[in-house]
Amino acid sequence: MDTIGCSAFLEQIGIGSFDWGYLAVGMVILIVFMIVLLILLLVQISKTVKLKKRLDQFLLGKDGASLEQDILKLFDDNQFLKKTVEKNREDISTIFKRLQAVYQKMGLVRYDAFNQMGGQLSYSLALLDENDNGFIINSVHSTEGCYSYSKEVRNGDNSITLSAEEAEALAIAKGKVM
Repeated sequence: MDTIGCSAFLEQIGIGSFDWGYLAVGMVILIVFMIVLLILLLVQISKTVKLKKRLDQFLLGKDGASLEQDILKLFDDNQFLKKTVEKNREDISTIFKRLQAVYQKMGLVRYDAFNQMGGQLSYSLALLDENDNGFIINSVHSTEGCYSYSKEVRNGDNSITLSAEEAEALAIAKGKVM
C-alpha cells in the first residue's frame, strides 16, 4: 500500500493504481466535446433570436396591429364573399329560368300584299322563345285598311297553315333562313 502519489482515499474506493494519463486524455476529449456542444448551442441561440425578431415583426406589423385581428377580418370578408357568391348563383339561375320564356328570336318579312300599294307596308313578324314557342303576327295593308292576324307557334310548329311570308318569318326566327 505504499504507492507513490496514491492516497488512502483512492485506495479505499478502488482506484489507487489507476493510470492518470488515461484520465487526462479522457478529460481533454470531454473538454473538446463540450466546446463543440457550446458552439452548436451558440449557433442555435443566434438562429432563435433571428427567428423571434421575424416573428415579432410579423405579429406586430408596421403599425402595431394584431395579426389575430387581421385574420378575423379576413375570415369575416371570406364569409361575406361566400354569401355574395351564393346569392349571385341563385340570381343567375333565376335569370336563366326567366330567359327561357322571354322572346329572344325574331323573324321579320316585309312585303307588298296586293302589288298595288308599294312601299311594302305589309309584314309578318315571328317572335319565339328559347324553346321555339311564341307567335306570328301578320299585318296586311291594303287601300281599304289594315288587317292583323296572329298565329300561335308551339315547339317551332303551328296547327294553322302559314302563308309564304309567315313561313319565311318563322324560318328566320328559328335561324333557318329561306
